[in-house]
Amino acid sequence: SSGINAEYGDWQNTFRYYDRDNSGSIDQAELQTAITSFGYNLSPRFYSTLMRKFDRAGNKTITFDDFIQCCVLIQTLSVAFQRKDTSRSGRITITYEEFMDLVFSTKV
Repeated sequence: SSGINAEYGDWQNTFRYYDRDNSGSIDQAELQTAITSFGYNLSPRFYSTLMRKFDRAGNKTITFDDFIQCCVLIQTLSVAFQRKDTSRSGRITITYEEFMDLVFSTKV
C-alpha cells in the first residue's frame, strides 16, 4: 500500500511542478513542457491531439487524473514501439494487423 501511495504522491508532485500557473490543471504548453522533459520529442500537432483526447471538460486543460493517464499511455505505447524499432531509427514498418495487435496487446 505504501508503494501505491508513494507513487501517487510522486504523480501529485510532478503535476504541481508542471502546473506553472497553479490552476489545478495543465494547459497545452504545460503538458508539452512536461512530456518533453520526460524525454519525448513530439510535434505541436501531436500535443493538440493529446489535448483533444484528455481534455474531458472541454476547457483546454487536463486534470490531474487525465495527466497521469496521458503520461502512462505515452510511456506504455513508446515501450511497445521501441520493441519493434530494433534499429532505433524512430521508424517501424508494420502491417495494419500488427499495428492493431501492438495497440490492443499493450497493457495500460
